[in-house]
This record gives sequence, structure tokens and C-alpha cells, in this order.
Amino acid sequence: MDYEDEILYKVLVNHEEQYSIWPVVRENPLGWKDIGKTGTKKECLEYIEQAWTDMSPLSLRKKMGGF
Repeated sequence: MDYEDEILYKVLVNHEEQYSIWPVVRENPLGWKDIGKTGTKKECLEYIEQAWTDMSPLSLRKKMGGF
């Protein structure tokens, strides 16, 4: 078993609607909020792959009229 498989992660999102994962036991970095999804690293990355379909930051999407 890989050590990373033992760590529980949470999915975070920032004000630009960009996603990241962070260990559950650590406080969220400044500017990032928990969206309520937790799991293994693999599970969280799979969730992000499904949820984050446009990697453009929110501010750019707004400028381009796509929001």
C-alpha cells in the first residue's frame, strides 16, 4: 500500500473557481474553501476531473463573455 493511499484529502476551490486537493488534517490555505468532497488522492482527483471542465480562471471567462 502506498503511503499516499492512507492520507485523506479534501477538494478545495478558490475565488477563480480553480480546484486543488489538500490533506483533511491541515487548515485550508488562505483564499481556498472546502467544497465538501473528501477521499483518497485518487478519488479527489477523479472528482476534480469531472467537475473542473473549463480550466480558465473565472476572471478570464468573465472577460471573454463565457460566464
